[in-house]
Amino acid sequence: MSKVRIPKQPSFLKGRVLGWYSHGATSAVMAKLLVAQYPDCEIVNCSSTMANEHPDNARFMGNVSRWIGKEIKQLYSEKYKDIYDVFDKTGWLVGVGGARCTQELKRNVREQYQQVGDIHCFGFTADEPERVERFKQDNPELYLLFPLLDNNLSKQDCLNMLMQAGIKLPAMYELGYKNNNCIGCVKGGKGYWNKIRVDFPEVFSAMVQREKKMGAQIFKDVSLENLDPSAGNYRSEFEVECGVTCATQNA
Repeated sequence: MSKVRIPKQPSFLKGRVLGWYSHGATSAVMAKLLVAQYPDCEIVNCSSTMANEHPDNARFMGNVSRWIGKEIKQLYSEKYKDIYDVFDKTGWLVGVGGARCTQELKRNVREQYQQVGDIHCFGFTADEPERVERFKQDNPELYLLFPLLDNNLSKQDCLNMLMQAGIKLPAMYELGYKNNNCIGCVKGGKGYWNKIRVDFPEVFSAMVQREKKMGAQIFKDVSLENLDPSAGNYRSEFEVECGVTCATQNA
């Protein structure tokens, strides 16, 4: 790969350079590029969801930290310990506005940590310019950097870079998942949940009980308990990200 370029920090900005890492391949490569240009930057992760993610994420984060030569700072919610705590205390699973767990454990934690003048760097790739523009419009108060997009790096490019560095990809990728979110993401579609039913039956059963307990459903037209095992097609469903933006993808 040719030498990457990242815009220099504007002289009028005196805040920190923050790279928001999320256990995915793209955010790992973003962190690598950012540290190379800004050695004093902070690589930060909103870690309250780790209890609900695959345990292999801890291994991956350690490998990434050694690769980039910098500790990844972990931030936690002061109100909620994990996604199920959010569900129980708010009575909310998912809706047209997205997922409450993402709002509480990711976005709110970031907003509590950020300061005026900070530069925020995210792992959006060249595959998703529309998502970048939407995020810019939704966050006009932030100064933003997107080094993967700026250097025309795709998600596949990021996966290749990690493999070339000898870093084993997170277990969820190896199991055929498109992203490395919580196991049993409430933003997933029917095909996704049927894959969870097979790969993580205990998580599927726990969410069936959660729906009953809360009197709420992930899907408007059917409960998980009554979900047809052949419903949906995970390969054709939208990719679901969990981070600073939250979009519902119930198909």
